[in-house]
Amino acid sequence: MPIISNNIKDVLVVLVELERATVVDVDDFKIVMQAAIDSGNKKFIVDLSECEFIDSTFLSALVTILKKITKEDGELKLVGLKPPVKSMFELTRLSQIFEIYGNGDEAVQSFN
Repeated sequence: MPIISNNIKDVLVVLVELERATVVDVDDFKIVMQAAIDSGNKKFIVDLSECEFIDSTFLSALVTILKKITKEDGELKLVGLKPPVKSMFELTRLSQIFEIYGNGDEAVQSFN
């Protein structure tokens, strides 16, 4: 599976190991994230550093997951956005909704 998760302290880091994050793999991503939410995780980092492209379906899944996590009093942060992916977040104005960090260490330190 191209979605790998591991814990750093009490933060679940989910690495999306896809060059193109698209509708093809979005269901695997949603399953991993939903299982983590159901397990009681509250702090999430989604690492998109491997992604050169992200489509609207994957963006939509991120928004849905953010809503679920927020509803459970959790937090989700994004890291490692390459320029094309960052542009998608800026064009869709999702960069105003998500907390975006350059790397995992910065994101982990930002949690309360």
